[in-house]
Formats: sequence, structure tokens, C-alpha cells
Amino acid sequence: MIAAGFGYRQGATLASLRSALDTALAGGPAPAYLATIPHKRRLAHLLAQDMNIDLKIIETERLTMMNTLTQSLASLAAYGCGSVAEAAALAAAGPGARLYGPRAVSEDRMATCALAEGDTP
Repeated sequence: MIAAGFGYRQGATLASLRSALDTALAGGPAPAYLATIPHKRRLAHLLAQDMNIDLKIIETERLTMMNTLTQSLASLAAYGCGSVAEAAALAAAGPGARLYGPRAVSEDRMATCALAEGDTP
């Protein structure tokens, strides 16, 4: 199953998340579910509703356990992980999950999305 993880800045919009997702997917298969951290759930929840799929909320503490491809200094300082989007996608996809690649950035640079594939249904 494919999980799409999201991170975004204050001021991001639903269009920001859609742009990041579209860039990450690049014509590939749609995710089975979306994932983000608790205080970023509002926009991700709206996108999940629009897509008619589930949203998984990943506890912030779990992010530090994920090995991300991206190493953002801001994300490391705030959350202890290199990328919220990549870590959320990995955590949601389950043990042994793998990233499709580094996070994709929305056109307005306000949101990021990463895709991970794993065995978690």
C-alpha cells in the first residue's frame, strides 16, 4: 500500500497540498491513505475527505525513528527528523516501508509530500 506523507508551513492552503501530491505522484498510482502529524491534520484531513481516503495521524515522537532522505535543518530542529513528509509516509506505511524518493515540494513552496510503500493495510 502507498502512503502519502505531508508536511507544510503555516499559511499553506489545500491547493498547496494538492500541488505537492501531484508533483510527488507524477502520474503514478494514487495513495491508499494520507499521513501527517497531529497539529498539521486540518488541511490533510480536508484533502483526504476530497480524495475519499483515510488520514493516518502519526505521533510526532515516531518521526525521530524514521530514516529520511531529506535532512532539513528546520525540520530537524522542530521535530527531530529530516522531513516530516518523508517520516510520516514511512511511519504510516509500516515496518520495512521504503520511500519512492525524496519529498516533493508544492509549486508555492508551502507544502511537501513524500510517498512510501509498505505492507500496512
